[in-house]
Amino acid sequence: MTQSADEFVAPDDDALEGLVIDALEALPSEFRDRLGSVAIVIEDEPSAAQLASVGARGLYGLYQGVPRTAYGADQVAIPNKITLFRGPLTRSYRTPTAFAAGVTDTVYHEIAHHFGISDRRLVELRAHP
Repeated sequence: MTQSADEFVAPDDDALEGLVIDALEALPSEFRDRLGSVAIVIEDEPSAAQLASVGARGLYGLYQGVPRTAYGADQVAIPNKITLFRGPLTRSYRTPTAFAAGVTDTVYHEIAHHFGISDRRLVELRAHP
């Protein structure tokens, strides 16, 4: 029996964490090895404060921290966190395949911010692969 798009249910925490791990393991080693101690957490929905922090009406993910390109004196690392939001991802990506791709894309998008790449630059890069 196949599942219709209306019946899609997001994976539980363990399965979602597995998708995140798969995305991280697929990163080229030069990026994966430089992630350092970036925490990746999963929340159901973004808070009003998280939305306001980036001026967004909705979010799949959020990077909070100081990009590697802006580390302070002596290259002292500051805590960094990537948050994935289950609700928006589930509502937008309505099949298991689409959901997995959406999680991967969101993880990579937020990791790009960790490396100092702006949303504007990400749009440019996607326009000219």
